[in-house]
Amino acid sequence: MARYILRRIFLALPTLIVVSVISFAVIQLPPGDFLTSYIAQVRQTEGDQAANQLYGIIPQLKAQYGLDQPIYVQYYLWIRNILLKGDFGYSFEQKQPVSSLIWERLGLTIVLTSTTLIFTWLLAIPIGVLSATKQYSAGDYFFTFLSFVGLGIPNFLIALILMWIAFAYFDASITGLFSEQYLSAPWSVGKVLDMFRHIWLPVAVLGLGGTASLIRTMRANLLDELNRPYVEAGRAKGLSEGRLIWKYPVRIALNPFVSSIGWALPQLVSGATIISIVLNLPTTGPLMLRALLAQDMYLAGSFVLLLSVLTVIGTLISDILLALLDPRISY
Repeated sequence: MARYILRRIFLALPTLIVVSVISFAVIQLPPGDFLTSYIAQVRQTEGDQAANQLYGIIPQLKAQYGLDQPIYVQYYLWIRNILLKGDFGYSFEQKQPVSSLIWERLGLTIVLTSTTLIFTWLLAIPIGVLSATKQYSAGDYFFTFLSFVGLGIPNFLIALILMWIAFAYFDASITGLFSEQYLSAPWSVGKVLDMFRHIWLPVAVLGLGGTASLIRTMRANLLDELNRPYVEAGRAKGLSEGRLIWKYPVRIALNPFVSSIGWALPQLVSGATIISIVLNLPTTGPLMLRALLAQDMYLAGSFVLLLSVLTVIGTLISDILLALLDPRISY
């Protein structure tokens, strides 16, 4: 196991280098750059005269931001500062260091995504086990129906319906993670408690589709395991039904849950962008979308790099946990 982990880490390093190069190049592919997009925005909002005034200072601005350098020089300077100083660059649009922008929202995104993941697992595992062990019962049909509903309705549509119900019938706003008095307030016990009072709706909306999918996956996997010879052998030896099911078949059926960690970690950065926009959540997803649309290359590139790093780390963690969970897996 130790040799496998070391080998995977050794292979991950060149993978991350290649991914970072490709990511930085892809972000630069659209025609123009941030200054071009900015001038187009000024022309649209303030008119041609204001935009024409900016054209005269474009060379100065490009030199200031390093946009007059070849792309490989820009990449080298960017990646060198990340490795040596932890400096991800400067956001042209936000006029702030990229590090402060990312870490400011990443904490809230981690809390929201982690809570959603725990919520999903706590619901999906017992419901999936119940549906499999009570196959074709009334409970199985009921949860199957709910699963299809959860899979068939987009999460953002559920968010819009809940927002309409809250406004129409309760005259309340359910957007955001904080009450109005805590939006700009420093962190305190009261602000944390206020966040957890508001977090239940985003967690429910984000977790509905994932819960429905994992219920079906858990049910199908567990039904396959319940017919295995080792289950019949356990019953023949006198093991109680509860201990037999939870210790052996359920453990094997959990493989898809563990393997999902590989994409759960990147979600800490992407942060369910559409839901975050609909519910006005201060997560990293909307900021990443805005950076991509504005061609804010250092901010967008940093997000893509974080996604790549978390994907590699998440996949490694999934493989290690799978080997510990399922003794049939070997390397």
